[in-house]
Amino acid sequence: MYVLPLAMKVMRFSKDISLWIIAGLSPLLTLMSWLLLRDVFEYTFPKAFYLLFLSIPAALLYMRMRDRSDLPMHSPASSLFVSGNILWSWVVGLPFLLRTGVFICVVFVLARPQSKTSIENLTREGIDIVLSLDVSGSMLSMDFKPNRLEVSRDVAMEFVSERPFDRIGIVSYEGQSFTQVPLTSDHRVVNNSLKSLNTGMLESGTAIGMGLATAVSRLKNSEAISKVIILLTDGVNNAGQVKPLDAARIAEAFGIRVYTIGIGTMGRAQSPVRQLPDGSYVFEMVEVQIDEDVLKEISAITGGRYFRATSAGKLREIYKEIDELEKTKFNVSQFHNKTEEYLSFAFSALLLLLVEWIARHTLLRNVV
Repeated sequence: MYVLPLAMKVMRFSKDISLWIIAGLSPLLTLMSWLLLRDVFEYTFPKAFYLLFLSIPAALLYMRMRDRSDLPMHSPASSLFVSGNILWSWVVGLPFLLRTGVFICVVFVLARPQSKTSIENLTREGIDIVLSLDVSGSMLSMDFKPNRLEVSRDVAMEFVSERPFDRIGIVSYEGQSFTQVPLTSDHRVVNNSLKSLNTGMLESGTAIGMGLATAVSRLKNSEAISKVIILLTDGVNNAGQVKPLDAARIAEAFGIRVYTIGIGTMGRAQSPVRQLPDGSYVFEMVEVQIDEDVLKEISAITGGRYFRATSAGKLREIYKEIDELEKTKFNVSQFHNKTEEYLSFAFSALLLLLVEWIARHTLLRNVV
């Protein structure tokens, strides 16, 4: 005699829980839709989303109306359900959830969603740079640790890595000059070439004029907006057929700017004085001699600047300063194209409305 009332209470409790869940789904679905789509589109009338708050009183009204009704089912599928059980609550709640979907879609239509396509046109005013590096025996001097040549290579590689949009070439010189790498945008090739630079590859001596002239020949036919040579040496021109100032005037004629760097400490440095048969060098303290007057005049003729690097840190600062002086210029143009997206929401609203109408006039006929 107690089983039936207990079963009725359990069924009633189950119905109440289901009712709360169904009603709570309405504002939950509304909130999730807004969170998922708010950043997907741009909205012409974003204040329309305030209408979504109406889902809360709609859910409360649904609970009040459903709680009062316990209509029997006379649909063809009525044998599948028992009034008051859990499945009953979910079935009769289906039209409400479908109408919630229709409401959400209509609000999005009113907000007028738009998708935006951006086209960015990036153009640059390219800079072509040739590094003309002294690789004479004196570059093994140990006033820089481990020596001038290795520090020059490392700092040059750092400079190349900071210029991803420029074409860069390498010229090395001793008593003669040689194009190590022609102008290229493949900086892996440039850096690999810098790693391989060493003394003794060419005739001994310091042919500053030849090193500059060869660099000019690499740049003279360049169509770049800016053409730059960075000439680094630790000595005095004592070899080659071309005088440094003559090469500077040729560079000026082709619109090439030359930055000159004198590398070496002030005073004396442990430097190689002769090479032994086994290829090693004998080092002695030697006075550091750099023809700064010529280097200054080269840079003055071509509109560049002269720098003196007395340490590895100073050399890095010089390259950074040149990097700032020769910034690549970019022109960026943006075009925006907007597309109306409300039709997809309007179609979804009509589709949900149709499903709700079919459900009410078939499976749920005489129920809701």
